[in-house]
Amino acid sequence: MTSLGPTGGVAGNGALSIALVSEHASPLAVLGGVDAGGQNVHVARLAGALADRGHRVTVYTRRDARDLPERVPLRAGVEVHHVPAGPPEEIPKDELLPHMLAFGRYLAREWQVRPPDLVHSHFWMSGLAALHATRELRLPLVHTFHALGTVKRRHQRRADPSPPARIACEREVGTGCDRIVATCHDEVTELGRMGIPSDKVSVVPCGVDTAEFTPYGPVADRDGKYRHRLIQLGRLVPRKGAAVSIAALGALPGTELLIVGGPSADRLDDDPEVRRLRDLAQQAGVADRVRFTGGVPGDEVAPLLRTADVVLCPGDYEPFGIVPLEAMACGKPVVASGVGGQLDTVADPATGRLVPPGDPEALARAAGALLADPALREACGEAGRRRVLSRYGWPRVAASTESVYGEVLALRPAVTGAL
Repeated sequence: MTSLGPTGGVAGNGALSIALVSEHASPLAVLGGVDAGGQNVHVARLAGALADRGHRVTVYTRRDARDLPERVPLRAGVEVHHVPAGPPEEIPKDELLPHMLAFGRYLAREWQVRPPDLVHSHFWMSGLAALHATRELRLPLVHTFHALGTVKRRHQRRADPSPPARIACEREVGTGCDRIVATCHDEVTELGRMGIPSDKVSVVPCGVDTAEFTPYGPVADRDGKYRHRLIQLGRLVPRKGAAVSIAALGALPGTELLIVGGPSADRLDDDPEVRRLRDLAQQAGVADRVRFTGGVPGDEVAPLLRTADVVLCPGDYEPFGIVPLEAMACGKPVVASGVGGQLDTVADPATGRLVPPGDPEALARAAGALLADPALREACGEAGRRRVLSRYGWPRVAASTESVYGEVLALRPAVTGAL
């Protein structure tokens, strides 16, 4: 076992007790729902990777169903703790703010009895709840935003469903926590515009499980009806750009588009976004080449990605974007919009292509060039795998995160646990 030394390195023979707070994004959730995506994966994998380094991790997430037990073991060294804050039912994340005070008070009561050595909150509302508890108990707090309200409001304008107080609350969390862990360099710039100095921010990217996401392993069924397959994976919300992929498909004959995410397969017909996208596909004359799978369990993602010729990530904006990493780890070329974290992860032209957001013609040209050249696809896939192995494996991400924890704890001599 290891613990953090006074300069943030690895030293000693103890373990830290780490609380990860993720109010809406449970590591137990099925991926692809409206509020279940990259953050769920990030929290689950980070917790596991920190446990692999000898630490004890508890993930605090809101109880959103009556039958959930209070505590659920996720894996060795990691436990999920369901917090009673608001009614025990699914609530859209943009409606959770009124329940964050109750969430924070619960954390304060829990930690009064058994305080963690360090708290790491994820998303702005988790930050508010954690800030309430850590201020009261004088615990160190690290925060990861995952997405910023300023960026969302800039892109969605009046369509942004976030509470009006979001940006002010994010400033409060950003100034009140001990350190911010940003997932990409674009976020550091954005935080600077909010008045948060860069010396309070450390950049640690999201990671990917390079043993699960690999070019080798089970492959999902592919009927072979079409010569090429494009896959778009992620939450089924307009900003993820599935409409752009559908529009681009018209210029790519002999190609099918698999859209992975959204509600379960038996509820697709009732989903407004699915209906909208189906209408767009019908209008574009490509409805027969677009297939929706609905949300899928995590263990089905890699087998699906292995069936792709190219993976599309055409979001309007992307705070980080785990899907490009998962695709690259599986040896697949990526065509992504050149925004946010994708500017860091996708190396154009080595691992794929970056295109302007909202531009189906550019998306079609980039994807079409890759589809027409099997050798180029293979070269991009191999380069992508190498890039992920060198930069984005969870052991490396966890070590970098642990280093940040060490720097924070070194500035707080009176911590609760032994180091």
